[in-house]
Amino acid sequence: MAMKITSSAFSDGKPIPRDYTCEGADRSPPLAWSGVPSTAKSLVLLCDDPDAPGGTWHHWAVFDIPATDKGLAENLAKSERVGAIRQGLNDFRKVGYGGPCPPPGHGPHHYRFRLLALSVDRLDLPARPGCRYVERAAAPHRVAEAVLVGIYER
Repeated sequence: MAMKITSSAFSDGKPIPRDYTCEGADRSPPLAWSGVPSTAKSLVLLCDDPDAPGGTWHHWAVFDIPATDKGLAENLAKSERVGAIRQGLNDFRKVGYGGPCPPPGHGPHHYRFRLLALSVDRLDLPARPGCRYVERAAAPHRVAEAVLVGIYER
């Protein structure tokens, strides 16, 4: 069974509700996953916008997620640690989730929620690593990946 990531807030390829954006409450959406390979020892969740005018904009990096976890609850605390889970610094220069906030009139942007299954228990990263840094550190340990895409425009 292939690894899969879903949200009860929006379907793959469909609009992200305003509540999960900078125009709403800016809460992280609820996420669930299945099919994590038995070889996985931890998970990383990344959210980015490849349609940003200046190049890919990184909205969220969650790492050291236990491989046995089945998802993330809505409105995950915007702190460096939530139990065993760690969060990095997004491109808004804040820890935790920063919701979709494309330039007005720029058209629809695609927000990729990427779940990476890793072959290591944890990533050896400093406090408050940037999303790009988390992604680079995770890449050599990736054993599987699943993607959920949401759309948003202003």
